[in-house]
Amino acid sequence: MVGAGLLLLAGSIIAAPGPGQQDPDPGAGRLRRPLVIGHAGSGFFHLFNPLPPSSLRSIARALRQGADGVEVDVRLSQDSIPVLYHDHTLDSMTDGQGCVSQTTAAVLTRLPYRGGWPHDWLQHEHVITLEMLLAHLARRGEFPYLHLDLHEDDACSSADATRSRVLARRLQQLLTRYQVPAERLLILTTQVATLNYLHDLLPTVPLGLEMTGDFEKELDRLRHLPSVQAAVVHKDNISPERSARIHALGRAVVVFGGRSAKAVRRVVATSPDAYEVDNVRQLRAMLRRQL
Repeated sequence: MVGAGLLLLAGSIIAAPGPGQQDPDPGAGRLRRPLVIGHAGSGFFHLFNPLPPSSLRSIARALRQGADGVEVDVRLSQDSIPVLYHDHTLDSMTDGQGCVSQTTAAVLTRLPYRGGWPHDWLQHEHVITLEMLLAHLARRGEFPYLHLDLHEDDACSSADATRSRVLARRLQQLLTRYQVPAERLLILTTQVATLNYLHDLLPTVPLGLEMTGDFEKELDRLRHLPSVQAAVVHKDNISPERSARIHALGRAVVVFGGRSAKAVRRVVATSPDAYEVDNVRQLRAMLRRQL
């Protein structure tokens, strides 16, 4: 068990008391509302959202609707620049062809998103780099919470530990250059080796293990990762009982997904420390009703 696991709660990252230590204010953490994080900004293309995931306007929309921060998907371009894009291949959401990993950032940032009719009547977004986002957010005066979801899989080549390490080093450079507060960050991935390397590079930045496989096996992986502060779980794989088991390890629970009122209600019932939600407005309304 982690002796001083971190709970990701709104306003700050609070260290849980270690063995033999008394919580100076046992009720304080429970009185703070969990973080509301826009999943890929305002979510993925759907009937009521014409904006592409992790695009600049999508991120701005989530923050405007009251999100404490946003989650974005990060991949590495051919020339080793972190860009915001979810999928392996470009033809899923743009006019491009091939993989992100085989395309330079200069080409990627000229690609318009394509969501089909009627979305493309309402959006004219392009792929952006992580640095573009950080430069934009730095002008706000205070950084929102930022969850960086690293996508290290690649349909165009086999897994490459070297590229994963390059991605981690590029993150370190950018986060340092733009002075992003560590307490406003969570970097998450499915890859244990990357998490260990990130901990060496950025020892004060909270890390999250994205648990995508069998829950029991993933929980065991988490148990043996003392440098990881959070478990990141899809809405369909979390329950109040599973959330409690993760909390018992001294880790925070971050749940992603959820757009309908039913889905959001189910996520809220699991008592996570942070919600990465596709419908910020729906979640905000639900949380207000619980006050």
